[in-house]
Amino acid sequence: MIMMRITFNVLMSLMLLSNGAVGFSLHNSVKMQPKVATPGSSTSSRQMVASIVEPPMKDDQELSVIDDEFENTSQKSYLDDGFVFGLEGSGLERPKGKVAHVVVEGDFLETTPVQFGIVATTLAFQAALAAASLYSIVSSSSGGIDMVSSTAEVAACLVSSWLAADLGSGILHWSVDNYGNGRTPIMGNIIAAFQGHHSAPWTITQREFCNNVYKLCTPFGLAPILIILGTQSFDSHPLLTLFLINFSVLEILSQEFHKWSHMTPSECPWWVNDILQKFKVTINRAPHAKHHMAPYEGNYCIVSGVHNEWLDRTGFFRRLEHVIYKLNGVESNAWKLDEKLRERTLQGDYRKPV
Repeated sequence: MIMMRITFNVLMSLMLLSNGAVGFSLHNSVKMQPKVATPGSSTSSRQMVASIVEPPMKDDQELSVIDDEFENTSQKSYLDDGFVFGLEGSGLERPKGKVAHVVVEGDFLETTPVQFGIVATTLAFQAALAAASLYSIVSSSSGGIDMVSSTAEVAACLVSSWLAADLGSGILHWSVDNYGNGRTPIMGNIIAAFQGHHSAPWTITQREFCNNVYKLCTPFGLAPILIILGTQSFDSHPLLTLFLINFSVLEILSQEFHKWSHMTPSECPWWVNDILQKFKVTINRAPHAKHHMAPYEGNYCIVSGVHNEWLDRTGFFRRLEHVIYKLNGVESNAWKLDEKLRERTLQGDYRKPV
């Protein structure tokens, strides 16, 4: 327990460092600065006077200037609602060619020591809690049939947590794609990353492992660790603890599964192609490619994608969007991209067209 406490303190310190170390702003933003004449400038006094007494602009010139200023100020940044590729004034453009394109300034593709520390500490801590849970399960078994039963329970626990993690990844993906912005507490940087991802989806393929997954260590690393330590559930409810740990680890790794679905077979390790994706343990390329068609209204699950078909067929997310709209009047980004989708949803037609 002393080692767990020390490791937990290290994790908390790394989280604080990460949250304070990275600031974001639009990578392609244009800073409009007035031109100011200085004593050292080459502008003569006669030229300055001429500019002052310059005849007033015509009406059409004034309107053109106003339109330009409005266009510059109406562009969205990751801090605004509507920072989604395809929305007018979103501030996002799709670059030509399959190149990495970071949409927010201050973001990068390489792993930093802080990111490595966050991911390594989180996964090490979760591995220790999983081992403690398994020890409690084994020590409580008397051997023979009891051990076989315990093994079956552990297997069922891992499979059910895998199914739950896929559903959880879909709900998370849907929520950050459609609601919130960079100012949203706790989840702001995750929201900015997911919403900006649609402008250059191949950028994720060039992110290093810890850089790619560290953002998810806050909701799926720190939170479950606090719950497990606070309740000592690895001793009192080891199966439930094992479920929560496996669920959390898969949610963190979902971004890596997501990355593989954007990579070509030659870019992935053989075991990703021939085992994980072939047997649908992780999300495959073709199913996830369907998500990257505007208005990005389906195929949200990115652990295995096993839930995508029934979620889209039943209109699960459209129903949630309709409920949210009734509660607070906020429209999803998918509605903003597709007026027909909005109309169908408001009329109660939730199913995704075939």
